Amino acid sequence: MSFSVPAGRTFGLVGESGCGKTTIGRLIVGLEKVTSGQILFGGEHLSRFSGRERRRLGRKIQLMFQDSYASMDPRMRVGAILREPLVIQRQGGRASQQQRVTAILDEVGLPAAAADRYPHEFSGGQRQRLGLARALILRPAVIVADEPVSALDVSIQAQILNLMRDLQASHGLS
Repeated sequence: MSFSVPAGRTFGLVGESGCGKTTIGRLIVGLEKVTSGQILFGGEHLSRFSGRERRRLGRKIQLMFQDSYASMDPRMRVGAILREPLVIQRQGGRASQQQRVTAILDEVGLPAAAADRYPHEFSGGQRQRLGLARALILRPAVIVADEPVSALDVSIQAQILNLMRDLQASHGLS
């Protein structure tokens, strides 16, 4: 398989169930190890990075999971879940991280008070907004979205897809 995604563009990978779409996404974000072939980002081979270099690159490529609820620790409040990547990447102090969490919640259409709630307290569409917020929190260049709306009602699907399109334009995302 070979494909290229220009900066700021959307790319859709379509195929039968079990054909490897999710695996390709997991390879791109570094959750799976490349065993053959190559994945290039900005002209650099992603498979050549390890440890600290890969974490640094992780800021630029983020994953939005198909099941956002399953990707969140149910024992953590949303604010801590969203802040976690900033802490791992050592971006800012606690106060600036909290400000970033509040700002990203606003960008995805959720109130600041959402930071004090647990994942199970949100609807499916709101959870997908949280998944998008988590993917955006590090200000990546690329978001790999693994069927981000497949489990949502049609009207909610449209809202999330429109939100993703608007955020893509405002952030220059691929």
